[in-house]
Amino acid sequence: MLEHDDSNYDKELALIETEEELTQRLVGKPLPRSMIKRKTNYPWLTLAVAVFFFDQLTKGWVSDNLELRETINLTSFLNITLLHNEGAAFSFLANAGGWKHWFFVTISSIVCILLTIGLMRMTRGRHWIAAALAMILGGAAGNLWDRLDFGYVVDFIDVYYQGWHWPAFNIADSAISLGAFILILYSFFAHRKD
Repeated sequence: MLEHDDSNYDKELALIETEEELTQRLVGKPLPRSMIKRKTNYPWLTLAVAVFFFDQLTKGWVSDNLELRETINLTSFLNITLLHNEGAAFSFLANAGGWKHWFFVTISSIVCILLTIGLMRMTRGRHWIAAALAMILGGAAGNLWDRLDFGYVVDFIDVYYQGWHWPAFNIADSAISLGAFILILYSFFAHRKD
């Protein structure tokens, strides 16, 4: 059997349909695109949509049941507190002028478009990266929807220890953070594996 240096060789072989096509690949002839199975990453959009709807559902419930800054104590380290964040993550630029609204809407829109394109063009079989991108996409879309609908982002999760409170956040922020964490871990372990 021929030796191949291509690290994607096994992945490419998994895409080939018949033994005749495998023979054609091994003798060095390029395969026509029509001969390669191509599955899409559209199912990963389902995760992004689920994150978006869960985020909007929780924000809607909190907004309907609490007044601004009203707090429900859940545990000794967790509150539900309705807050309106006009800035970015952790209220960054919250006190800036009116330009920030359209700046954040523009940036969020670009990020959502790029993530969707990246997710759809990604090589199939990269489940961790696809899941991470889908979570980031769903979270970014959830916060973008808030900005377009209200002009601010609804935050309500208040984690604290004694007198110190972490800046309030929401499900969208959690999904974005988890997706980013998965990407960092994946890149670290993929680098070590290589």
